[in-house]
Amino acid sequence: MLPKKQNYENLADSLIEKFNLRGIEGYYCENKEEALMMAKRFLTPGCSVSWGGSETLIEIGLIQEFEASDYILYDRSSAKTQEERDAMYGKIVTCDYFFMSSNAITLDGQLINIDGSGNRVACLIAGPQNVIIVAGMNKIVTDVNTGIERVRNMATPPNAVRLNKHTPCAELGRCSNCLTEDCLCCQIVITRKSRIPGRIKVILVGEELGY
Repeated sequence: MLPKKQNYENLADSLIEKFNLRGIEGYYCENKEEALMMAKRFLTPGCSVSWGGSETLIEIGLIQEFEASDYILYDRSSAKTQEERDAMYGKIVTCDYFFMSSNAITLDGQLINIDGSGNRVACLIAGPQNVIIVAGMNKIVTDVNTGIERVRNMATPPNAVRLNKHTPCAELGRCSNCLTEDCLCCQIVITRKSRIPGRIKVILVGEELGY
């Protein structure tokens, strides 16, 4: 095994132990193909599924799998009006499985997520019966403060460009602590522990995925 891959596996083993202490289930997959198989393994026939915006889920091919499946899908992008969005969100918070990535994960197993509207982090906190997080090893950081800095300066600017948001970070490539209408850093959520053991499951992937 290549040194970098071996290091990823060793680090993942350590993180999974930390997750266990926090009521979170942890898994490690060597590549995105294995991660896709692992993610699908949790699903049950006829279950309801939704997801938060995530380049990682697209990169491993999970969204494409959903679109070709027989699962009950609650896709917020299908809503065209505010009334439809409100109704869709009411379904999403009751789904069996909610998929997302994490913006950063600390060495001691805390999850760091920053959101604009807050729908993604809201489902992480409460609602869906199962939350399954897929994250590349590039998301691992030393501590919470480092994680927040990573998200604001490394992840949010390219996301702002991708979403065509008119924020300073989209132009500067770094956070300027803005309070603009399009701000993507409205909610900062640190998940220290899952009060419901095993509700949150984290699939760590030995590749660099997402932002």
